[in-house]
Amino acid sequence: METALLAASPHIHRYPSALIDRLLLADGRSVVMRPVLPQDAQAEQLFVRGLSDTSRVLRFHIGIRELAPDMLRALTDIDQRRHVAIVAQRDDEADEPAIVADARYVLADDSSEAEFAIAVADEWQSVGLGRALMTRLLAHARRHGVTRLVGDVLHDNARMIEMVRRAGGHFAAVAGNPIVTQARFEL
Repeated sequence: METALLAASPHIHRYPSALIDRLLLADGRSVVMRPVLPQDAQAEQLFVRGLSDTSRVLRFHIGIRELAPDMLRALTDIDQRRHVAIVAQRDDEADEPAIVADARYVLADDSSEAEFAIAVADEWQSVGLGRALMTRLLAHARRHGVTRLVGDVLHDNARMIEMVRRAGGHFAAVAGNPIVTQARFEL
């Protein structure tokens, strides 16, 4: 996915305001979900730095501490057409609402198939946030002609595997990679 991200257009095609929403979570906290903007770079970096080592490996499949400048730009300076990204930010009285989750998909070149990824801050897991983001991502992709969403998932990422199954996805083996399975959603 990261290779496709680096090739993404740096210009927002059309801001997808339909993706803006407020969500009350199972534990009583609430978040505002909205599309990513280029000015979210610092908040996105803080989000990734704040993930536990385990959560960063589950999301990026490597042990990073923070995003390299080109990757950070690729994750925030996007077109919202071929590369669609939603963040969830804290909806409280904090001076700077922090990003607590990120979900996105990137269309493959000349295809209606897209690759997706989701990350949720450790202290915001298991309250329905990942599932809510996945539901919105799937609906948005379907409305915009995407026919399949795929995402590589480490075999030991039990939360993601359960969420994919509950959202109606299935899994396929990844040839030559015994530690990853591919989540698939047929739209």
